Amino acid sequence: VTRLVASLEEHLGARLLQRTTRSVTLTDAGSRFLLRARRILQDVAEAERAAQAERTSPTGRFVLTAPSMFGRLHVAPAMCSYLVQYPEVQGELVLGDRVSSLVEEGIDAAVRIGVLHDSSLVARTVGATRRVLVASPAYLAKRKRPRTPAAIASHDTILCTALTPSPEWPFFRGGEETRVTIAPRFVTNSADAALGHALRGGGLTLVLAYQAAEAVRAGALKVLLPEHEPPALPIHVVYPTGRLLSAKVRAFVDLALTCDWRFTSL
Repeated sequence: VTRLVASLEEHLGARLLQRTTRSVTLTDAGSRFLLRARRILQDVAEAERAAQAERTSPTGRFVLTAPSMFGRLHVAPAMCSYLVQYPEVQGELVLGDRVSSLVEEGIDAAVRIGVLHDSSLVARTVGATRRVLVASPAYLAKRKRPRTPAAIASHDTILCTALTPSPEWPFFRGGEETRVTIAPRFVTNSADAALGHALRGGGLTLVLAYQAAEAVRAGALKVLLPEHEPPALPIHVVYPTGRLLSAKVRAFVDLALTCDWRFTSL
C-alpha cells in the first residue's frame, strides 16, 4: 500500500498523506482527491448496475397509486396485464384522489392527471383527456340547450369538486379563457355521483372525458359546447428521481405507453 500511494503521489506531483511517527493523515490535496475518486467509483458501480438492470426481469413488491375512477377503469386492467407478464412481481394498487407523497409513503410510481407541480418527480406522458360539459337528453328536452358559456347561468348544474374545487368552470375560445361562476344544485367530490345525477336529468356537469365516455357513446349523455373546451389535460406516470430506475418501474412505464389512454375524441 505504501508503494502504491507513493507511486500515485509521484504521478500527481502532490503529497496526499501527511506521515508522522505516530499517525498518517490526509493532506488538503489528499482529501479533495479522495472525495472525487469516491464519486468516480460510485459512478462506475452505478453504470455496472444499470447495465445489469437492463437484463434483469422485474421482481419484488411494486406499489402504484392512481385516481379512483381512472384507476378502476383503466389502471387496474393495466396492472393485471403487468402482473401476468411479470410473475415475480407482487403488485399493490392504491386508488384515491389525494396527491400522495411517493417517497414518504413507499410508493414506486403514480398515475396522475393534470399539470404537475412537484419538480422532484420524473414524469412520462402516457395520455391526455378532455374536460367535457355533459347533460342527459331528458334534461335537454326540458331546458334550452346552452349555446354559450354565459347561458349556463340559467341551468341546473352539478359541481364535481375533485375536478374543479371552486364553483367556477373554465372555458376557452380563440386562446382566451372565460370562467363561468355557477350556483350548483348538487355538489360532490365523486365523479361517479356527479355523472349519476346528470344521467337522471339533474343538470349540466363538467367532468373528464374518460369518465363520461361510456355514457356518451351509449347516447345517455350529450357533450355540450365542445368548441369552448379548455385544453386537454396530460396523463402522466410519475416516479421519484433517481439515477438508476428499477426494472419494475421501467417495465410498468413501458406498458403504460402502449395503453390507449388518449381521451381527446368521443
